Amino acid sequence: MRLRATPKALALRLDGGETPEEVRALNLPEGLPLEVEVAGPVAQEVLEALLSLGRPVTLVPPRNRPQVGTLVVSKTLRSGERIEHPGTVVVLGDVNPGAEVVAGGDVIVVGKLRGLAHAGAGGDAERFIFALELAAKQVRIGPHLAQAPEGEGGRGPEVARLQDEQIVVEPFKRR
Repeated sequence: MRLRATPKALALRLDGGETPEEVRALNLPEGLPLEVEVAGPVAQEVLEALLSLGRPVTLVPPRNRPQVGTLVVSKTLRSGERIEHPGTVVVLGDVNPGAEVVAGGDVIVVGKLRGLAHAGAGGDAERFIFALELAAKQVRIGPHLAQAPEGEGGRGPEVARLQDEQIVVEPFKRR
């Protein structure tokens, strides 16, 4: 945790591992709002402690985080092949059983997904998995895992996302 004053606000950087007690013990000067940069995994209790300080809080994105592009794979992935990328992965083809796609971002399969897909592999549970046909036995989003029931799949384009701490798969609807 690092605190510094700027002309317009107090800038607080949370690196992860901070406790609510440490946040409550901050000796903050009066009159300046708080800008919080979250650079690591932060517990909900820590964020609640920030809000309990009784001043405006603005969350800002981490500085110096390298931009991660999208990886486009223009082929069908066969058993034993593994694609791993810190950003979003788009597969223009099928992901066969025994193949794996592990992405720090979203996983998009323009084809049939029958292998393993893991979106948000760095712990980001706000990611999704899309496939024209989602027939994978297992999907992962962030730290969450879901097993497909027997006989399911093959209902057209579907998207898997986290809802109430559980992975749900639903038909893709255009907006």
